[in-house]
Parts: sequence; structure tokens; C-alpha cells
Amino acid sequence: MSDSHKHHARIFLHRGDLVQARAAWEAAVADDRTAGSRQALSDSLGNLGNACALMNDFSRAEQCYREVLQIQRTECNLTAVAHTLVNLGNLHIASDHPEKARPYYLEALDLLYQLQDHRGLGILYTNLALQEARGTQWDQAIASFKQALDHHRVVGNEEGLAVTYSQLGKCYLDQGDLTRAERCLNNASEHYIKLGNEPAEAAVLRLLTKLYETRKDSISALRCLARVVALDERYALPELHADSAHLSRLGPSG
Repeated sequence: MSDSHKHHARIFLHRGDLVQARAAWEAAVADDRTAGSRQALSDSLGNLGNACALMNDFSRAEQCYREVLQIQRTECNLTAVAHTLVNLGNLHIASDHPEKARPYYLEALDLLYQLQDHRGLGILYTNLALQEARGTQWDQAIASFKQALDHHRVVGNEEGLAVTYSQLGKCYLDQGDLTRAERCLNNASEHYIKLGNEPAEAAVLRLLTKLYETRKDSISALRCLARVVALDERYALPELHADSAHLSRLGPSG
């Protein structure tokens, strides 16, 4: 029965029906406990934790992840332990307890270095940087973003590079360092163009528009925002109305 519950859980999740997906994963967990398969139980608990996290039931998600962690430590599966530690850190960030996230991130960092998991390190350093930026620890945040970029480059993670350049650019922009912000945001835009991710490119161009407005460079601001509005229209993005109004204000007749 466990496999049937897991199959249905994945279908419900694909449909966006989190309530039914969670119920199916709960049933799968119960079946795996009865069967006594620790690996299967670990997988089902992890998926149940993910479903609970998506539903903002952080207490139940944490309970699931902690049991998963206990199983993984017993099995000495360092890769799995590292990823579950990251999940626990992310959970505390999502539940507005960032101070509780850092110890999990730092333990995961040690394991990922042992494993030479550059993809995981790139993602984790980005998470750390975002936490540090929220706390206005700008120097630490910038150092962590740069570490993330280094690891993304090792494995050629274009998506990771695009996201991290965008976030680092926003970090510089928030500090008023327009030169470094422009460089990072242009890098992010180029990576998103290479990936063909135009909605993400639009988000970067909005930041560039803000940067050029701050710099009083109305020609560059107009150029960026006109491209944003074109992408809004192409993909029916929710920002279309606000961006169009902003473009009208910036334009010659605005």
C-alpha cells in the first residue's frame, strides 16, 4: 500500500492539492513504519516534511525533518544529513526564526566541504548570504555571495550564477554601491538570457531601472523598463499594470 500512497501523493502535489498530498504522505509514513524499512521511512518523512513546510505547518515539518536526520545519522549518509540540515535551516528562516537557522547551515557547510559538493555549497552560501543581508551584515553577506558564485562556477550552475548575481546586485543596490550593483545585475541579466528565462530577466531589469533612476540616467532607465513591460505583456506577468504606469511616468510625456 505504501507505494500506492506515494504515487497518489506525487499526483496530488503535481496538481497543487497540498491537503491531499499531505494525507497521502502521512499514510505512506504509517505504512513504512509498519514495514520497518528505515530508508523508505526516511524518504516518506522527508516528503511529508516538505508538504507540511509548503502548508506553513512548520512545527510538523520540523518534527519530520528531525526524525529523518536521526535515521540518516544512524545510516552515516553524510550527503543526506547535509541536505536535511539545510532543510531545517530553511524552515527556521521561513518561520521567521533566522537565528535558529545558522547553526544548521554551518554544520551542513562542514559536511558539504568534506563531500566536495560544490552545487550544495553554492546554494547554501546563498542562503547564508540572504540571512546576513536581512540582518544588514553587509560585509558578511557579500563575502558569502562571492563564495556562492565560486562554487556555482565550479559546476557550471548557470541558474545558480544568475540568481546569486541578482541577489548580490540587490545587496549592493541596497547599500547605494551603484557601480558594483550595475555590474552584478548585468551579469545576472546575461545569464538569464542564456537560460531563456525571460520572466526572471524582467525582475533583474526592474532593479536596473531603479538603479538608473537613482543615478538620474533616464535614458537607461527607460530602455530597461520598456523591455520589462514588453516581457510583462508576453508572459502576462502580474506586474504589468504597475510597470506600465511607471513607464508612463518616466516617458517624455510622463
